[in-house]
Amino acid sequence: MAELAERFAAAQVRVKPVTGLGNDTQLELYALFKQATSGDCTGARPGMMDLKGRAKYDAWAKKKGMTAEVAMDHYCHLASKVAP
Repeated sequence: MAELAERFAAAQVRVKPVTGLGNDTQLELYALFKQATSGDCTGARPGMMDLKGRAKYDAWAKKKGMTAEVAMDHYCHLASKVAP
């Protein structure tokens, strides 16, 4: 677990300065990060006028039930593709 946490932290550092990622990739990274760090999606779904908040909420909600370890692993894998 410690090795995975280190890889996850390193992946975050690599991804942070990357620009020009597609919307789907950004949402996937966000959802995996939130699932890994906060668990299943909580709170009310944002209203129709909050398009960005709603998209982020929906992306995170799709990860419901995924363990933190699996989410970290998926995040690291995707990060290695966008920021080798």
